[in-house]
Amino acid sequence: MKLRTLSLLLLAGIAVPLVVGQTSAPDKPKSSVPARKFRFTYSFTVKDIPSGTKVVRVWVPVAHTDEHQTVKLLNVKAPVQTQMAEEPKYGNHILYAEIHNPVQATADFTLEYEVTRHEFSRGDYAQLERKDTKPGVVLVSMQRYVEPDKLIPTDGEIKSLADTVTGSRAGTIAKAKAAYDYLFTTMRYDKTGTGWGRGDALWACDAKHGNCTDFHSPFIGMMRADDVPARFDIGFPVPENKDKGDIASYHCWAEFFARSIGWVPLDISEAWKAKEKADYFFGSVDSNRVQFSTGRDITLSPKQDGPPLNYFVYPYVEVDGKTYESIGRKFSFAEVSEQNTADFRPDPSPAM
Repeated sequence: MKLRTLSLLLLAGIAVPLVVGQTSAPDKPKSSVPARKFRFTYSFTVKDIPSGTKVVRVWVPVAHTDEHQTVKLLNVKAPVQTQMAEEPKYGNHILYAEIHNPVQATADFTLEYEVTRHEFSRGDYAQLERKDTKPGVVLVSMQRYVEPDKLIPTDGEIKSLADTVTGSRAGTIAKAKAAYDYLFTTMRYDKTGTGWGRGDALWACDAKHGNCTDFHSPFIGMMRADDVPARFDIGFPVPENKDKGDIASYHCWAEFFARSIGWVPLDISEAWKAKEKADYFFGSVDSNRVQFSTGRDITLSPKQDGPPLNYFVYPYVEVDGKTYESIGRKFSFAEVSEQNTADFRPDPSPAM
């Protein structure tokens, strides 16, 4: 009887609200499969190493297990012995190598993973707002996440924008939703011209277009300007409707911290590209991704000679103490089923 009543209301043109987000209702429409399992291959070549080079230093971000993904590093192929490190500020994992007096002009590296990535959902806006409390004193452990980054200021234009967009909103969730809606409606996903892709919050506010870094940097800046901790996550997208293939580039998203809830994820650029999922991507990120690092202005371990990295998802290389950018990169994935998991045998002796 209830189903017939709902059908009659829809046929009559009467709006029936549908809640998007994670609930216990068995018939709730999902915007993501709960989990995806896949092999991920991260390959790169340091090219055209100059003759007479004394040392090539290589740092590679390493995906690791956390509450949203289970990661197995199955194999490492490298021309020299490698070591694992962890940078202290954000806890990012790093593979490090040094090539002394290289005799070849190229150096090839490959990292092979098996990843199970889970959907991360805190629920939709209505569910989150019911749990919300007003922003309070920032914990010492969260202090880094309210401080500015080089390309994400918290004063000047960003502070003025925060005052305008979020200043009248009470509660962390309401402030975050106001910033999310503002960027969703005023920016466009557009990688034409120059300047995009750096996550420069001021540039993004002026240009009003860009890629995922450009959508999420102003959001992080506005949150921090309101003393709401926010952080930057980066990794790679896994195509939703494919079971294998190459991956052209990275993908990033953001999280903010609500005292009564914890870290809350969102993905404004994915929402912009799939506008029917705009409600879903506030409070949730899907399983079509793998995370490699978090944070901006990253000092590596061992410390690099160059300046802190804007973000860390591609390999970083120095040749005789100078940043080196002649690097060829290739990333790919293949969905894992029970059968091909059994057939796959990793190299028992990775070069570590």
